[in-house]
Amino acid sequence: MPVIAKTIVLLTISNVFMTFAWYSHLRNLGGTAWYVAAFASWGIALFEYMVQVPANRIGYTALSLPQLKILQEVITLSVFVPFALIYMKESIRLNYLWAGLCLMGAVYFIFKG
Repeated sequence: MPVIAKTIVLLTISNVFMTFAWYSHLRNLGGTAWYVAAFASWGIALFEYMVQVPANRIGYTALSLPQLKILQEVITLSVFVPFALIYMKESIRLNYLWAGLCLMGAVYFIFKG
């Protein structure tokens, strides 16, 4: 598998874990103390880091640091939107489209020769 493909797969897995770590407590632990949610999130984030660190190390062999960061941001939004719509039951908004278009522009400029 090419380096960029490995990086994308690992960063996507990493982002799924991190999105749940950052936001699922809002739905599932809303009635508990903040520190309970923090420890639960920290436990989930451990798995995120176990995937994210190798993803960045692999990606850095073929991508510059700015390219790696923009790729991460695009993946983050690509994971967050379905999470917000499906899991958190948020309504879809036109802002998601505009943010996606801005990220596509960022990808273009950062990867442009």
